[in-house]
Amino acid sequence: MGVAVQIEPQGEEQGGNALTKAQLSELLFEQIGFNKRESKDIVDAFFELISETLVEGQEVKITGFGNFQVRTKAPRPGRNPRTGELVAIESRRVVTFHSSPKLKEAVQAGSPACD
Repeated sequence: MGVAVQIEPQGEEQGGNALTKAQLSELLFEQIGFNKRESKDIVDAFFELISETLVEGQEVKITGFGNFQVRTKAPRPGRNPRTGELVAIESRRVVTFHSSPKLKEAVQAGSPACD
């Protein structure tokens, strides 16, 4: 069971072309019927759960959207762009996102993936 959510383009004062957490909360309020406090709490809980899962080193898979993974990048030599001096870049953990085939297709077609 999917719920169609209509997202209106936003002006520069409302975040430009970026969809924000505040806008997601507002959409839950307007189109789903949750009150504003519930909407904010749901959006915050959703992103907190994703963040915690990634911090623990686990993968997050959202069917029809994509996968978030934590990857450890190996240490490597780098260069200071200003001085040209060689610098050691330490190993670090980074989050990567791979979109699902369904999302890739929807982006190419210019229509929502969750229809």
